[in-house]
Amino acid sequence: MIDSFRDAFRLPDLKRRILFSLGVLFIFRLGAHVPTPGIDAEAMSQLFDSGGVLGFLDIFAGGALRRFSIFALGVAPYINASIVMQLLVVIFPTLEKMQKEGEEGRKKIVQWTRYSAVLFALVQAVGMTFWLRSLGIFSGQLFDGLIVVATVTSGSIAVMWLGEEISDHGIGNGISLLIFGGIVARVPEAIIQSWSMIRLGEMNFLVLLIALILMVGVIAGCIVLQEGQRRLPVQYAKRVVGNKVYGGQSTFIPLKVNQAGVIPIIFASSVLLFPYSIAKFFSGDIALFFQRIFGPGSFVYTLFYVALIVFFSYFYTAVVFNPSDVANNMKKYGGFILGIRPGKPTSDFIEKVMSRITLGGAVFLAGVALVPNLMTQFMGITSFYFGGTAVLIVVGVALDTVHQIEGQLLMRHYEGILKRKDKAGGLLRF
Repeated sequence: MIDSFRDAFRLPDLKRRILFSLGVLFIFRLGAHVPTPGIDAEAMSQLFDSGGVLGFLDIFAGGALRRFSIFALGVAPYINASIVMQLLVVIFPTLEKMQKEGEEGRKKIVQWTRYSAVLFALVQAVGMTFWLRSLGIFSGQLFDGLIVVATVTSGSIAVMWLGEEISDHGIGNGISLLIFGGIVARVPEAIIQSWSMIRLGEMNFLVLLIALILMVGVIAGCIVLQEGQRRLPVQYAKRVVGNKVYGGQSTFIPLKVNQAGVIPIIFASSVLLFPYSIAKFFSGDIALFFQRIFGPGSFVYTLFYVALIVFFSYFYTAVVFNPSDVANNMKKYGGFILGIRPGKPTSDFIEKVMSRITLGGAVFLAGVALVPNLMTQFMGITSFYFGGTAVLIVVGVALDTVHQIEGQLLMRHYEGILKRKDKAGGLLRF
């Protein structure tokens, strides 16, 4: 593996992409420590010491929300805008047709997503400013409030731009890598805090050990989920052209168990935290009711969380994977699945198989996301929040980035990071 990473830095283009991504992540982490003018940082920190949903949101912001820095909103507005736009594409045939038109249609949808992200950022910035004012954390006048709103909104736009720059000129998915960077940045702090609590006797060492063992199991489950696939055997018919015989080989179609990756987790978390966040801006019994039922850890939150993970797993799989295209390509090149007629029967069969494995993957995804969180509640570990959601995102983004690097190496006839050939010529995976 070390040799493979060394090979990656031997390739000028790949080296440039990796260093570019690391540089952008450094800028993102630097911006997370630049405070927004007019905000009482000490009072803001005390507010987050109470835990709850604010600590959960701060994990994904990499501490930027706790400090209320210029990047306090993080990638949340862009994610919300992406969810809304993808739903609109499914609902309205005009948008769906535009998306299928080619590069120009997709560029228009991306541009509208950006505009929507700016609108979401503006609304969230205004809401958070009024909320902080009601708590006494922000005491400025109207002009000062406008400065805070403009600063936080501009920071969100900058984060969106940084993510897109990574996707275009770096390695990996930009938005996912920014979320990854925010989560990983909190790990050293969580370790130090947990160790301090053990020394002070506020946490049992055995409980922490059990939690760590559970976390290792969750990470292993995440890797199995991300790498698991169902292989459909495909046979290609023989063709005789002159004196030569073409085709006749056997291959397979790899159907990933978790085709959507970590997108369902991110989308589900964003959707469920939206009503809670809105309710925080208001007072009264109705607002307290919404805060109580939609707060992370509540029964309603857990129920909707599982349902949304399953929904977005199917939804995103339908967006990125089209069985009809696979069936048509097989038919074009003389491929067929044994016992299944080419064309629509093959498409229906692939869709049926994909639907079954997506259900299994979605349920497993929800289970992995929920188990550590439930165990955290039962075991009383409140010093940090690094549950299944965070682990899934970290593992998923890391594997996706490694696979992209591996693909670049294999294209240039280098050995991949996750693959090695043994002396007998076999293929080993680790």
